[in-house]
Amino acid sequence: MDWLTDEEWVALRLSFQVGLCAVAGSLVPAVAVGYVLARWQSRWKWLLELVVNLPLVMPPVVTGYLLLVCFAPRGPLGSLLERWLGLRIVLTWWGAALAAAVVSFPLMVRAIRLAFQAVDPRLELAARSLGARRFDAFWSVTLPLARRGVLAGCVLGFARSLGEFGATIVVAGNIIGETQTIPLAIFSYFAAANRPGSDAQIWRLVGISIALAAGALLASEWLERRQASREST
Repeated sequence: MDWLTDEEWVALRLSFQVGLCAVAGSLVPAVAVGYVLARWQSRWKWLLELVVNLPLVMPPVVTGYLLLVCFAPRGPLGSLLERWLGLRIVLTWWGAALAAAVVSFPLMVRAIRLAFQAVDPRLELAARSLGARRFDAFWSVTLPLARRGVLAGCVLGFARSLGEFGATIVVAGNIIGETQTIPLAIFSYFAAANRPGSDAQIWRLVGISIALAAGALLASEWLERRQASREST
């Protein structure tokens, strides 16, 4: 298949790799936070909502800079990871996955929170009245009923990860074959607009980005509609 160059195929593969790792790493925390926001009633709830939603409204470059400070080799978290696990985050695809996970986390939490809010809490109380512990009631009753909303959140998070640029370029850089995802590749081709064939490369990747984003949005919308229709029956 020669409709993409080797460099473009690598960028596409890295985008999927980063997106899948970002969603996988965010799933458990997103489910936990979404459930807490859906069920927790406290005057301090706004503080948790503020922290969760900050990456959604902050400039991605600011998010990337904060991650760089924390996960740099001499940063508070980066030094521990490198000393204990031999894992370097900055200027690797792990950094790209971390940036994508942080930026996409609010979207995942929002979709998952709505899914949990649609589940009648009396079903959990009924399970607990029959002897189930809180976690057992959540695992066997609430989570299965909210599964389509959780999956919709994962799809949205994956789509957002595919399009992440600002935080990624600060944390992971733009290294061809190592950290260059589709948005970074488009940026590189645009910067080299005088190079022969760069326009064609840009449009190919732009078309792929639009198709992936549209497919993810349609899949998320379908899952949310299925969740809503199930709750209405």
